[in-house]
Amino acid sequence: MKRIFLAAIAASALTGCFQTESGPRNFDISTVTATPANAAPEVTQKLLSNASSSYVTMVVYEASLRELQSADDKDPEAVTSGSGFVLDNQGHILTAGHVGVSKGWYVNVTGPKGRVFRGNVLSIRHGTDMALIKITDPSGLTPVVPVADPCLPVGGGIFSLGKPRQRTHTARFGTVAAMSFGRPVKYRSFGYNDAMVLRLQTRKGESGGPVFDNGGRLAGMVVSTLSDGTGRHLDLAHAVTSPMIADFVCSQTKCSSAWRALRGKSTSSCPRGPKTASTGKRKAG
Repeated sequence: MKRIFLAAIAASALTGCFQTESGPRNFDISTVTATPANAAPEVTQKLLSNASSSYVTMVVYEASLRELQSADDKDPEAVTSGSGFVLDNQGHILTAGHVGVSKGWYVNVTGPKGRVFRGNVLSIRHGTDMALIKITDPSGLTPVVPVADPCLPVGGGIFSLGKPRQRTHTARFGTVAAMSFGRPVKYRSFGYNDAMVLRLQTRKGESGGPVFDNGGRLAGMVVSTLSDGTGRHLDLAHAVTSPMIADFVCSQTKCSSAWRALRGKSTSSCPRGPKTASTGKRKAG
């Protein structure tokens, strides 16, 4: 039996690697199922069109907005990049904690049609690997709509949006392998006690990306990927669940009734799939 390692999709120093986007975004489609979400092409495109209006990418700088405005000719250092999604009409955006890194750091957020928003990291929760970002003038962005039931069916279709480094925006279609990984995961100062296991081909740069169910409702957020002892990708990803997101968001903002309804719920009692799909370790046996 091969030993399975968890490799966080952690962003490294990326100064000088970024380009400003312009125009409508096109998505490459990656799938581990026979057809994306087992849906007809027109259904898939409609899902992407609706979901992408709340999806953003970002670059995080090791400086506050005040420090950036007071700097004369010294450019701030870009330290991470990642993906994220819009939570509300007040400019709150969620991404992975290891993307946001530190409270107060400056963030450039790129939304639909290439518009760039300025903001800063408002809060970090290390224990669930989440970062809350606040941008100015959030007009033109559409908040996600969360699922009503946090328990997704094992084998059910899902898709994520993200931007792998040095590549274009990517929509990844896959399935739910399990609603619980069954043990805590830690990397550097971040981690989580449990997570959904998804059959997705996620790569670096997609941390913080939204995970949607087949109806286009927000079901989770990508935080890490699974690999074996040689570093080979297993096409399995971890995502924090909608109740975990709701707990963080509602503790920091005046969250909507849909988010409040999820707060306090648990996915530990969700129906479980076959043991071979519950963790990477079992699958590798």
